[in-house]
Amino acid sequence: MKKPGSDQLYAAPLDEIVSFSFDETVVDVFPDMIKRSVPGYSTLINMAGVLSSQYAQPGSQLYDLGCSLGAVTLSMRRRLTQPDCRLFAVDNSAAMLSRCRQYVSADTVDVPVEFACVDIQHVSIERASVVVLNLTLQFIKPSHRMAMIEKIYAGMLPGGALLLSEKLAFSDEAEARFFTEMHHAFKRSNGYSELEVSQKRAALDNVLVPDTREQHEARLRDVGFNEVRQWFQCLNFVSFVAVK
Repeated sequence: MKKPGSDQLYAAPLDEIVSFSFDETVVDVFPDMIKRSVPGYSTLINMAGVLSSQYAQPGSQLYDLGCSLGAVTLSMRRRLTQPDCRLFAVDNSAAMLSRCRQYVSADTVDVPVEFACVDIQHVSIERASVVVLNLTLQFIKPSHRMAMIEKIYAGMLPGGALLLSEKLAFSDEAEARFFTEMHHAFKRSNGYSELEVSQKRAALDNVLVPDTREQHEARLRDVGFNEVRQWFQCLNFVSFVAVK
């Protein structure tokens, strides 16, 4: 029997596999989906709050770009100690942002959050001490990614930090095969069938396009970030802190 909120979107054979999108059907199962699909996800969320608290500056703005249901927004909000800060939760999925608003409004922390239903490539970044891209850049066209990072850098205060978490690609064939196989094993260990893994992968094809570690690091340094540190990796998921 299907449990409420259980991800079974790809459990039955589909006549046609359409491209993955963050619509209402995904919103309803997203917490279960992301927990079972992304190794180390809870660490990414928790540490987004911890790391952001170290770089937040008084009177500045903090951005969660591609906020989905607001897990990072809430993690940042609950650990923010600097005065007069404002959080921005941005997502182009109206369904995601509507649910995010509900979760934030139920939270008891008194830090203002503004919501914007817009493509993150069109949002203004101003006086930012912290910007988070949590599994978000990989959904932007590769040719547009440099411009996105440049825009973030230009809107950041000196000493501000970008927290970038992504799925990795690998240039070495054997390494790519190993991490793909281990990621699929992780999904199977969380109850996904071979059919679900296969159909989800097909749905994400050409929607989620990962970069290599080298591409990420080079892009961050090329726009001007002084410090670029990888602080996390679990299988083919990685996170960097880049400081202006």
